[in-house]
Amino acid sequence: MSDTRPHRFRLDPLDVLGLGVVGLRSRPLRAALAALGIAIGIATMVVVVGIPASSQQALDRQLSALGTNLLRAQATIDEQTDKLPPVPERADAMAERIGPVTAASAVANTHAQVRRTDKIPPEQSSGLTVLAARPDLLSVLDAQLVAGTPITARNESLPVVVLGEKAASRLGITSLRRGEPSPKVWINNRWFTVIGILGATPLDPDIERSVLVGWEAARTWLGFDGHPTVVYARADESQLESARSVLPATVYPENPARIKASRPSDALAAKRIAETTFSGLFLGLAAVALLVGGVGVANTMVISVLERKREIGLRRALGATKGQIRTQFFTESVVLCLLGGLTGVLLGVLGTAIYSALRSWPAVVPLEAALGGLGSAMAIGALAGLYPAIRASRLTPTEALAAP
Repeated sequence: MSDTRPHRFRLDPLDVLGLGVVGLRSRPLRAALAALGIAIGIATMVVVVGIPASSQQALDRQLSALGTNLLRAQATIDEQTDKLPPVPERADAMAERIGPVTAASAVANTHAQVRRTDKIPPEQSSGLTVLAARPDLLSVLDAQLVAGTPITARNESLPVVVLGEKAASRLGITSLRRGEPSPKVWINNRWFTVIGILGATPLDPDIERSVLVGWEAARTWLGFDGHPTVVYARADESQLESARSVLPATVYPENPARIKASRPSDALAAKRIAETTFSGLFLGLAAVALLVGGVGVANTMVISVLERKREIGLRRALGATKGQIRTQFFTESVVLCLLGGLTGVLLGVLGTAIYSALRSWPAVVPLEAALGGLGSAMAIGALAGLYPAIRASRLTPTEALAAP
């Protein structure tokens, strides 16, 4: 008696893959639209990870260029007397005697008012700070002039000023032209000549909003008492923390608690981290996009099963097992989401590169972001295709072939 049962055959991986793309090739537009939702979600994930990574790389380069070895010791107001402590006038020289410290300088708030002209009422001051500055301040801060000349030992006793970047913009003095009279500003009922304009000083934005006056000029013309309010120190980076720990006691031995020592590069890094706190929100939006895309893929696969009942019945009649039918539709779902994932990763990398180029950042896309995106796409494909694959495998040959 002959065996009339259909011959059961095994599918190798290439056969499984070929069957998995049959539905995608027969309905390319539907497949593309289903994959688009996955692509959008993956692209969002890659961009959300890539842009902060690019920003961090740019920050690291910026800090490396500026120097991460700057310490800032600032006098704080005594709550009992409501006054700043009388920090010794040569506190910067005292700080420079700390072993790891390589250079130090100081500034002091003169509490003077600066106005563009003497026609502006005193109550309408610019809100800028007038700082007495040592001649070596710019070299310690690694600050650069964009116009003019700095305050030096030769001119620090003269009524001249150097404007911080934002101070210059607020006063309406953004350039110094050769051959033309230098602009002047009105400080405490006296004209001061502007001899220089600074560029950005990210390690201490307070300098950007300040008008710098020579130490001796502030003493002569502005009634300055000679006590520094901020001391800057550059130290050997390997011993930075040890220098930081003794800086307050060195600057003001009488009461070190009144001196707050900080590392400006830490504050700058913290600020950049704060600027990227919305990354979690965008990752949540990416997850929602992936969920919507997954639902779309699942819907596409269910419809595909319903439309291809005859195909399923014919394959079952020819000997395909339930497992092979399951594998076919499961593979189709995974391949669909994988194509969407690959597209999403490419779009995410492109988006990160474009945004980074616009911000003059190095484009950085962590490998784990790309691999994680592909892995997420495959996982979604597996979940989205599981139910349609099981449903397809449960169709009997007679039921499937009888479908309209």
